[in-house]
Amino acid sequence: MTFDQRDPAFIADPYPAFAALREAGEVHHHEQMGVAVAVSHAACSAVLRHRSLGRIWSDVKPVEQFMAFNLLHRNSLLENEPPTHTRLRRLVAAAFGRGHVERLRPWVADLADKLVDELVAKIEDNGQADLLAHVAAPLPVEVIAELLGVPGEDRYLLQPWSNAIVKMYEYGLPADQQALAERAATEFVAYLRELIALRRVSPGNDLVSDLVAVTDTDGARLTEDELVATAVLLLMAGHEATVNVIGNGVYALMQHRSQWERLSAELMPTAVEELIRYDSPLQLFERTATERVEIAGHVVEPGEKIAALLGAAARDPLVFENPDVLDIGREKNQHLGFGMGIHYCLGAPLARIEVEAALSSLHRKLPGAVLAEEPNRRAEFVIRGLHSLPLGNGA
Repeated sequence: MTFDQRDPAFIADPYPAFAALREAGEVHHHEQMGVAVAVSHAACSAVLRHRSLGRIWSDVKPVEQFMAFNLLHRNSLLENEPPTHTRLRRLVAAAFGRGHVERLRPWVADLADKLVDELVAKIEDNGQADLLAHVAAPLPVEVIAELLGVPGEDRYLLQPWSNAIVKMYEYGLPADQQALAERAATEFVAYLRELIALRRVSPGNDLVSDLVAVTDTDGARLTEDELVATAVLLLMAGHEATVNVIGNGVYALMQHRSQWERLSAELMPTAVEELIRYDSPLQLFERTATERVEIAGHVVEPGEKIAALLGAAARDPLVFENPDVLDIGREKNQHLGFGMGIHYCLGAPLARIEVEAALSSLHRKLPGAVLAEEPNRRAEFVIRGLHSLPLGNGA
């Protein structure tokens, strides 16, 4: 008893299937994906926290066809365990800790206002406009580009690269899309090597400059491959998550009108957390056993994988009161949307600032926002989102 992750009906609303799985047990083997899936909040938390369940990277094969994709992941903070992870996270956190997130807060708010103004103008001209195209997609790309110090004239390159690369995380991806992902990774790696070389001789007030300069207590630095992998991780994680929290979240608010009308500056922090919980942009996160592990009675042998179904954990009635209800004032909200344990998302504070800025600006400038037509949903399961979200003005 599992689910077909390719079924359009499941993609449209996976939560009833998750509820049925939780009723039947906390962990199930998924034959199609070849992995055990944890579906309760407790089991997912255990998967994310257990030190014998790690992110153990295995190169995509044939290796010679995925050189750049494998390089990015082999050197990534996300795909390594201690002691490598400890060293990488300490260095990256030190660079992040130089005030970059707070430096960007007013800039993000201004950018969100500018993008929403353009959206409102398009609605006035055409009767409707796509929230994803005009706000949700460009906002995080611009923010990450500003954070990294990518010149303005190059920023149009980043979103297509990210979109192509992240498709590799889906199960059963066709060979042509795998090839596109590798080509995007190759181009991105080459671009970042040039940017890093520039920042070595001409540093600026940006994260790449600080990542180049930062040293550990023993004088260790990030290698160039680690610098490249860190920058790509920030873009892919920061872009995909933020786009889909804004898209999924506004769609949910349009479907629950009372919650949209209830939105206020005071409720914005809890609203952001609730939108992440209610329709998680990342539905599944894998771990590999380094030794024999038991999760909720399910044994994972060394080398075997188990996945935390974050979307299922987010609707667990043992943790969330009325979990299928959208409540932007929800106080007790222990969602796992940013992960847990040593791989907890380093960019979570920045993601929260972006989502809050977008929501706040949209609510102020387009209080009468309504769905102009039903959105076009992405076909992927792991990264859950929409292709478009057409809005009109019902005021």
